Amino acid sequence: MNLEQFLASLSAARCPQSLSPALWALWTEAHGDWHTAHGKVQTDGGVDAAWVHAYLHRREGDLGNAAYWYARAGEPVCRDDLDTEWQAIVASLLA
Repeated sequence: MNLEQFLASLSAARCPQSLSPALWALWTEAHGDWHTAHGKVQTDGGVDAAWVHAYLHRREGDLGNAAYWYARAGEPVCRDDLDTEWQAIVASLLA
């Protein structure tokens, strides 16, 4: 799946089953379900999930918790607007 296909999948009622947990969480969050997305990445110990976890806490406004998860992911704290960051994470995870 590429970025264009992922973005097109957002119009579907159900998440594509082939997505990684981190991408699944981003898809779910884009559908307005922050809590379910957060639960998905909270149970995954990988760096991709940590990066999405950081983004979700930033979206929530919990910048201290976000900074912790950026460090766990090995990523710098993002200063871009949230939509730009979301798209950058998706593109990176799909690459």
